[in-house]
Amino acid sequence: MPEHHLLTEEEAESVLSERGMTRDQLPKIRSVDAGIKVLESIHGPIAEGRVVRIVRKSETAQEFVAYRLVTKG
Repeated sequence: MPEHHLLTEEEAESVLSERGMTRDQLPKIRSVDAGIKVLESIHGPIAEGRVVRIVRKSETAQEFVAYRLVTKG
């Protein structure tokens, strides 16, 4: 499973600002996703609207980083 990291509100705002995006423009991840459930075991319940960074290992790029908006499951 790729690494999932819950961003603070400040980190999320910084990422969105750097990319010139709003939260609604981010791809979505459902709150019932396995990666979110793992994060909830660490951080407790994760509210809809939070932003998660997902880091995937890649043979060509070493790492691929994506951001997702948590939505209701």
